[in-house]
Amino acid sequence: MAYFRTQDGCSLYYETIGFELARPVVIFLNGTLQTTMYWKVIAASLKPEFRSLLYDARGQGESELGELPLSLDLHAEDLSALIRHLELGSVCLVGLSHGALLAYAMARRRPKTVSRLVICSIGVRAPIRARLIVRSWLKIIEDGGIEALVSAALPHVFGEDYLIRNSRILDRIAKTIIRRNRASSLLAHLSAMTGYPSLRSMLEKLDAPALVMCGSDDPLVSINGAAEVAEKSGGRFLMVKGAGHSIPVEAPELFLKTIAQFLSGRWTDMPEAI
Repeated sequence: MAYFRTQDGCSLYYETIGFELARPVVIFLNGTLQTTMYWKVIAASLKPEFRSLLYDARGQGESELGELPLSLDLHAEDLSALIRHLELGSVCLVGLSHGALLAYAMARRRPKTVSRLVICSIGVRAPIRARLIVRSWLKIIEDGGIEALVSAALPHVFGEDYLIRNSRILDRIAKTIIRRNRASSLLAHLSAMTGYPSLRSMLEKLDAPALVMCGSDDPLVSINGAAEVAEKSGGRFLMVKGAGHSIPVEAPELFLKTIAQFLSGRWTDMPEAI
């Protein structure tokens, strides 16, 4: 557990796992409602092949929101500064949703820093339902606070199979998400996202090998839209059957096996759907 202070004085929380070994580094990038806790089991399971860095972006978890207006550029600069601070050199990035968008931006803008990237649950051609859902989250947190937002978001960030399997503990899951987030930070985050560049405007052939993963039961991302990201980026596309927006927790064993193979370069025989 440690903190890094950015050039403008914002304190960012991070954790390292397996850094006692000289191994490639994987950085895990949170989605909107996530913190470093989301990745701990997966990161620990990548030892001893990889070192893992988990961190909370501005406004997430244990990190401060800071004084500067949030933007995708600011998040990318924060991550670049943290990589330089820890003298990591080239790294692998694994991101979910907002974290996947940040990973993609990093691969475009700082290609020498990114050796491989896994991006989950983003795509172009967002369904109108998805756009309305995300737009409603901002209004919900403005009017009802974080509890109302989490209650509204839960059915959209998990697939049907996961919700059924975990129906008895959904209240506990919601309380955990609420406890790890702050309403003011989420409001700033969701507001900032309305000004982000579109993913379509960012698409290009990437220098680094990329793996794009999408759940078949994700109401926020279309399968065709995620596949197009992979195609335009020169990467691979994997659809995870039965999973929703939160692939790492909905299909943890499959996710771990897949990223371990891909990040190690053992990915040529992967099917298009798993």
